[in-house]
Amino acid sequence: MAEREGVGSWLEGGPGGGAGAPVRGRRLGLPAEGPGSLARLGRRVVGLGIDWVASLAVSAALFDGDPMATLGVFAVENVVLVATLGHTLGHRVAGLRVRRLLAPRTGPTPVDAPADAGAPGLIPALVRTVLLCLVVPAVVWDADGRGLHDRAAGTAIVRR
Repeated sequence: MAEREGVGSWLEGGPGGGAGAPVRGRRLGLPAEGPGSLARLGRRVVGLGIDWVASLAVSAALFDGDPMATLGVFAVENVVLVATLGHTLGHRVAGLRVRRLLAPRTGPTPVDAPADAGAPGLIPALVRTVLLCLVVPAVVWDADGRGLHDRAAGTAIVRR
């Protein structure tokens, strides 16, 4: 029965939820609104777009616009900046940051420990970036609106 409940939260919860949907981020110990709350899709898309355009510009200048070089520049930017600063150029402009969660859980009760405000570090940033570059894990979300890439890395994109 517990397995079916876990599947149900993915199928029924969606990022927007319904009338009886749980508050986004509550299970993660994050506020529902304001600074530190989970970032909405619009801001994340803006941040991603800025990062991709910057990667295209660098790739055009240094690698004659090679698509694999563009992806490589994007990946390096994400790993280095998220690991050390907690945000990429696009995240910064869009007012976002990547936070490492101290105790990520998927259960119905809130996490006892809130999210850590520091940069995620190298391993979570690497896991997150590899899955982000594969695209599919980034567009499959849980009930809180976190992509699989963030779940696997134990991170969340939050508002500044």
